[in-house]
Parts: sequence; C-alpha cells; structure tokens
Amino acid sequence: MEMIADILLVAGALGAGFYCFVLARRLARFNDLEKGVGGAVAVLSAQVDDLTKTLSAAQSTAVASTDSLTGLTGRAEDVAKRLELLVASMHDLPDPASAPVPTPSQENSDETVFMRHRQSAGGSA
Repeated sequence: MEMIADILLVAGALGAGFYCFVLARRLARFNDLEKGVGGAVAVLSAQVDDLTKTLSAAQSTAVASTDSLTGLTGRAEDVAKRLELLVASMHDLPDPASAPVPTPSQENSDETVFMRHRQSAGGSA
C-alpha cells in the first residue's frame, strides 16, 4: 500500500512540475517584447507619449487662437459702436427725395443761384 501511495505521490509531483513548466513558457511568451503583452504595452506607451506631445501643441495653438479672437472681437465691437453712431447721425439728415427743388419761376431774377443737375442713369448730364 505504501508503494502505491509513493507512486501516486511521484506522479503528482511530476504532473505539478510539468504544469509549472508549461506555465513558465506561457509567461515568457506573454512578457515577450515583440509579440506578447509586453510589446503591446511598449507600443501603447510610445503612443501615449506621441499623444501627449500632440495635445500640448494643440493647447498652445488653442491659446493663440483664443488671444487672436479676443483681439478681433474687441475691434469688431469698436467698429460696431462707430457704425451705430454713423447710422444715428444719418437719421438727422433730410431725405434728398423729399427736399423741394426750387424752380426758376420761384427764384428771384436778381439773385444768381447755382444748382447741381442730376445725372441720368446712362452717363453725364
């Protein structure tokens, strides 16, 4: 009976040894830098570094664009204020179509009046 127990014990030890050998080979392939997860981790690390550099460049570009847009917005607001003032001052001017045009019969013959002739649409008058 002891002999059977010893044989089973040796068989179990050999099985455990073989199992450890297989696991060691799998772990070596798993950590391989070219094909395994180690290679994938190395590639991902390089990609993270590239993305960090790209993100830094994008942030600096965004800051420059924001500064430029802030300046342009300020200029646009100043121009809008001036345009509002110009439009408001145009309301004070009389409408040229409603202004009466003096006729020669209304004018005093003793005074000389200079009057600008309107040009026709096709050219000079």
